[in-house]
Amino acid sequence: MGLWLGTSAWAARPFITDDARLATAGSCQLESWGRWLAESHEFWALPACNPTGNLEVTLGGGQTWVAEGERTSDSVLQVKTLFRPLSTNDWGVGLAVGEMRLTATPADALRQGNTYAYLPITVSLRDDRALVHANLGWLRDKGTGVQRLTWGLGLESQLITPRLSWMAEAFGDELNRPWWQIGLRWFWLPNLLQIDATLGRQSGGESDSRWMSLGLRWTPARIF
Repeated sequence: MGLWLGTSAWAARPFITDDARLATAGSCQLESWGRWLAESHEFWALPACNPTGNLEVTLGGGQTWVAEGERTSDSVLQVKTLFRPLSTNDWGVGLAVGEMRLTATPADALRQGNTYAYLPITVSLRDDRALVHANLGWLRDKGTGVQRLTWGLGLESQLITPRLSWMAEAFGDELNRPWWQIGLRWFWLPNLLQIDATLGRQSGGESDSRWMSLGLRWTPARIF
């Protein structure tokens, strides 16, 4: 898992910055994606369910392969609730708490994952045609014990049709230079199946910090 996910916000694809929204009440969703860098590639699947209407539970994981032969396995458990639900031309805020466990091959005692919490805030503009997302959080690295503040700021806006939108964001923590990415999101099947793609890199970083990602998100109306 790359340093770009040190913020550990599990957001609606293709964002890293989370939003003040939940999976549909009484339903689940599945987000999956691949990400490719010069020296590594990774694949993720994160199912999330909202059984009560205001409690979203995410449980999933991913695999990362590095050119030198290193491999990591990651698992994530996160719960998220809203204090103020988002409505059109208004704002919403919530709280997410989670844990990521990391197993590296070969073993690395300093890379064990992290525990984190953050506040997702979203502002709706232009009748939901544009949304601004902001995160402020805390993270503790389980291997080193180092704690840090995390942040994220993102914008998404419709393009031509409600099925197509663009996004841009910056995110990071107090110890590293920020990362950024831009991308497109397209609902192939409205309100059910989304395809997305992004390009990003670390600000001021080397050329090998650049990445490309492709994702698929399934959001059925109701399951139980």
